[in-house]
Amino acid sequence: MTKEIIENDPYKSAGVDIDAGNDLVEKIKKDVASSHNKNVLGNIGGFAGMYELSKNYNEPVLVACTDGVGTKVALAQEFNQVDGIGQDLVAMCVNDLIVCGAKPLFFLDYFASSKLEVNEASRIIKSIADACKNSNCALLGGETAEMPGHYVGKNFDLAGFSVGCVEKANIITGDSIEEGNVLIGIESSGPHSNGFSLIRKIIKESSMKGNDPNKITELALKPTHLYPNLIVQLINQFKINGMAHITGGGLTENIPRSLPKHLAVEIYLDSWQLPEIFRWLQDNGSITQDDMLRIFNCGIGMVLIVNEDISENVKSEIRNNAFECFDIGKVIKKDGESVIYS
Repeated sequence: MTKEIIENDPYKSAGVDIDAGNDLVEKIKKDVASSHNKNVLGNIGGFAGMYELSKNYNEPVLVACTDGVGTKVALAQEFNQVDGIGQDLVAMCVNDLIVCGAKPLFFLDYFASSKLEVNEASRIIKSIADACKNSNCALLGGETAEMPGHYVGKNFDLAGFSVGCVEKANIITGDSIEEGNVLIGIESSGPHSNGFSLIRKIIKESSMKGNDPNKITELALKPTHLYPNLIVQLINQFKINGMAHITGGGLTENIPRSLPKHLAVEIYLDSWQLPEIFRWLQDNGSITQDDMLRIFNCGIGMVLIVNEDISENVKSEIRNNAFECFDIGKVIKKDGESVIYS
């Protein structure tokens, strides 16, 4: 009877393979465990992950972020370059956490597909685990789901959730930002995980031939930079008045989120060179400069707002950590728009 039930698995006939899920758990155990530290309690495979908060905090404040990778997953699948999108997923969450000064503690992922491809999924989760290690946070748990009929073909989607912690007295609120402060832009690796519905449309409609599609796609699919380790070093050494993670909405919409209402910023567009992938997108998509700055990060993935007298030292430390950076503008008194380009 047992053999007959296994051979005629009703759930498998509906498109859900329980064995594939179990195989995936076995494949990813080492990768997940490699991201754990002494604060992680329990073993992989339980119903919930447990994390012991350090006793070093006097007034700990927990900070939480959630995000996905969006349609970048479709482009990654099309060109069989899924190994980096796990890092994209982690980065989109932990880069948000760090803006208020919170150190990432742990991360959880949700992987949903039409049909679970174990090898493909394990590559993605390895990327997630590696990105967690590189951000000094633990991959505390995750969930996989097969949803045939809801996702079509071999489609899948990724979502993530991260929790960090910051000492209440050290929260970066932006309240200390003043007129005359300097904006330091830290390089992005490319479009990160934003604007890919438009990127895919431009690639599809372009007249690229030969190896050009692969070159442009490789530039577009570069994994999102992980900024937490760099930012932790900076906030331990310098007074950072404010930060902005440049995601959807670009420089135009993200920087004002960090500013007091009476202040604005002036951005010097000639202070950095627009990277190749963005020049190609602008030319082939016939995108105006205003739209480029509102849709894409345009080569700037994180913006720091600091006092002018420490800006050179901050930039030196950023470069010592193998990131390029630029003086991209200054804080001014608001008299109309929140962002002015010059």
